[in-house]
Amino acid sequence: MRRRVGGFTLVELLIVIIIISVLAAIAVPKFASQVRRSKESGLRANLRIVRQALSRFREDCGVWPDDINALIDANAPPSGVSDSGADVPIVAANFRGPYLSDIPKDPVSGTDFDYATTLPNIGKVKAPVAIVALDGTIVSNW
Repeated sequence: MRRRVGGFTLVELLIVIIIISVLAAIAVPKFASQVRRSKESGLRANLRIVRQALSRFREDCGVWPDDINALIDANAPPSGVSDSGADVPIVAANFRGPYLSDIPKDPVSGTDFDYATTLPNIGKVKAPVAIVALDGTIVSNW
């Protein structure tokens, strides 16, 4: 009589490896889309934060900043841009900055946001890339 030594057969090991592979093939794409979804959610939140800071700047100073970096400055910039595109001096007493501690980046592309100071898009900030989001919209149109 032959005595059996403990352990797994090759067939049993192959079956376990196949099951793990199938589970990984199902889980990895779901995980990848969740990472993309979280980056898009971060992008929407960052755009909202920057747009709110721009609105507060405009309410305080009456003009849009010449440069988006004026939102993080502790001192008033010398001038801003009116809705008509004219360069207008800023009254330092009206400035209540800094409006942000730092300018967030686009988490999808890792680059800076586009900020417009020319007509017809004065004061508009948007994502710099034109990729299609998971919901089917174009990110740069948000």
